[in-house]
Amino acid sequence: MEQSSLTGHLLVATPLLEDPNFRRAVVFVIDDSPTEGTLGVIVNRPSELSVAEVLEAWSDYASDPPVMFAGGPVGSGAGLALGMLGESAAPLGWHPLESLQVNSEVASVGTIDLDTPPEIIGDALQRLRVFAGYAGWSEGQLLAEIEEGAWYVVPAVTDDVFSLAPDELWAQVLRRQGGDLALVSTFPDDPTLN
Repeated sequence: MEQSSLTGHLLVATPLLEDPNFRRAVVFVIDDSPTEGTLGVIVNRPSELSVAEVLEAWSDYASDPPVMFAGGPVGSGAGLALGMLGESAAPLGWHPLESLQVNSEVASVGTIDLDTPPEIIGDALQRLRVFAGYAGWSEGQLLAEIEEGAWYVVPAVTDDVFSLAPDELWAQVLRRQGGDLALVSTFPDDPTLN
């Protein structure tokens, strides 16, 4: 792979990826290290559980839809949050993503320390999304999956991470790429019904 880091990019599941954990998933890569592996969150899997039911103090800051997202199959009992800064300086409890030299479109997105009192950080955020769990790959594992044809790697924009229509995100991201990937976006959810 030509890029030194996938941080700030999207992994879009190809139609060949049948693993139910990642079928038609759109994963935002939070950290990608050649020696430590890759960490990301699935951004198109909203749950029916509201943020208010789990983290009441953060509910006023949660972006629409204000629900918990299923971030991935690892650590599903733990919360992870992403926030987008407005014009203000980075507040206590907001941490920028590392290695964003490739994709500045998401430079204002960072991780949120949910132990920080929301009143300290909340007003500095334009958007906030909370995830239960994450997706993780050990060193070299993701690259092997990409080479096998399981994932498309595309640049992310902030509207992907904080999409108002997460259920439509898989097709929207692919369509935006144009060419063959736009054609893939029309691939039926169940090809046997064709």
